[in-house]
Amino acid sequence: MRLTIIGCSGSMSGRSAAASAYLLQCDDYQDGKIRTYSVMLDFGPGAMGQSLKYLDPADLDAMVFSHLHTDHCADIVGMQVYRRWFPGGPLPRVDVFAPQDGLHRTRQVSGDREDETYEGEFSFHDIAPGGVIEVGPMRFEFFGAEHTVPAVGIRVSGPSESNPDSYVIFGYTGDTDLCDPEVEMAMGADLLLSECAFEDGRDEVRGVHMTGSRAGTLAERAGASRLLLTHLQPWTDPEKVRRAAEQVYAGPVHCVEPGETFVI
Repeated sequence: MRLTIIGCSGSMSGRSAAASAYLLQCDDYQDGKIRTYSVMLDFGPGAMGQSLKYLDPADLDAMVFSHLHTDHCADIVGMQVYRRWFPGGPLPRVDVFAPQDGLHRTRQVSGDREDETYEGEFSFHDIAPGGVIEVGPMRFEFFGAEHTVPAVGIRVSGPSESNPDSYVIFGYTGDTDLCDPEVEMAMGADLLLSECAFEDGRDEVRGVHMTGSRAGTLAERAGASRLLLTHLQPWTDPEKVRRAAEQVYAGPVHCVEPGETFVI
């Protein structure tokens, strides 16, 4: 598997980054041929344009949303317009998985009428903690999160990029405070992508986001091999949250940037 950072700004698009959007890809080897499966995790403001640098929308297999706050889902409308009105003809329908009513939320963002179903572009599916889906060789498991709307942490297992015969684990927290289900989601992860919108000593609100120290605690408790920090708001200092995470987590910590790719 490999992860490409499409957008990583928290709560809004940033000075140089789209809001949360991550491309997870995995190759499947069948009869001597390689088929690459591509899944978009979240798709916030600015993500549609940036995603075109890394993926032909015709090759997208699925979209999985950790939750449906606007900063994680707004550009689904751009994806819908692209798929319907592409000059070469409409693109194939894509499965969309979300922990709330994705169809209703898309209508809200786009302002379309109640009779608009997007059935030519999307097939909407509900997900919840305990649920499992498969996209090609990747297995997605969903865990509870502590946020202000229904949300999930996402655990993905699939073939290693370096050795297709061995499996690796990728974890993505979505938006959440530190909680036991997220620790279970991240258990033994080879790569953990954690939101980290809050700064220790500055943000005291609980039940919304993690600080650097709580993201580090999550990675340490779960025994994750690598920790990536994302969803940093334009006013949040990456160095502060990185140092806070390093004080409680013994593994490598990195604040992601748009365009980075990580091999799992």
